[in-house]
Amino acid sequence: MKTFTEQEVTIFLKENLKDWTFEKNTIFRDFKFKTFVEAFSFMTAIALEAEKMNHHPDWSNSYNKVNIVLTNHEAGGVTQPDLKLAEIIDLIHSRK
Repeated sequence: MKTFTEQEVTIFLKENLKDWTFEKNTIFRDFKFKTFVEAFSFMTAIALEAEKMNHHPDWSNSYNKVNIVLTNHEAGGVTQPDLKLAEIIDLIHSRK
């Protein structure tokens, strides 16, 4: 699977995923919610979409915070499924 260069990812983020950051061959974003239930329900919605894609995030949750990191471990960098899942995550977040 093709990995994108740092320049390609940076341009894509700037144009499409402004709240995401590229670092160490990953893209990541931190989210904050009012309650644990809101944070966990956000994660549940993402989990359902990630499972459909068979592409799963590295993430953590602490009370009302969710931290998401996307990369393709086998490919060693950011791939098309990472960018697509990030777009889906932003869409889910915009609905909350």
